[in-house]
Amino acid sequence: MPRRDQIRMTDAEIRAFLRAHKTIILNSIGPDGMPHPMPMWFVSDDDFVVSMATFRGTQKIANLQRDPRASLLVESGREYAELKGVVIYGTAELSDDTDAIIATLEAASQKETTEAGAIARAAIDKEVKRTASKRILIRVKPRRIISWDHSKLQGSY
Repeated sequence: MPRRDQIRMTDAEIRAFLRAHKTIILNSIGPDGMPHPMPMWFVSDDDFVVSMATFRGTQKIANLQRDPRASLLVESGREYAELKGVVIYGTAELSDDTDAIIATLEAASQKETTEAGAIARAAIDKEVKRTASKRILIRVKPRRIISWDHSKLQGSY
């Protein structure tokens, strides 16, 4: 069996991995054609659609308005045997739906489970509602998903 097949995550594993992480790297295409990677808090649904929100005047929004192609990366692990990750290639859709913006930002902030995170969440939720009209929702629908979980190799390389 090819190594790629050995380390590929199942759909259930991908869903769990995405739900366990708070930050994703959104790559849009800059005006000069260079990738523009930016960390974003996010949520994902059962169909691997990733939602996040940001302020309207950002470079990533200008990039996605010009070219909606995007790639997303979530990764973890420090040693080779621990490496896990998911890359999603897709098309970004932008929305002004304030309720969806608030719901997305609040759900992303709730991924924090520490006591300090709980305290920060209250402040974040208040700020999200205050600034929601200045933000825009980014929803990336996947066209292709690549995943890896090197722990599946059980130490054999």
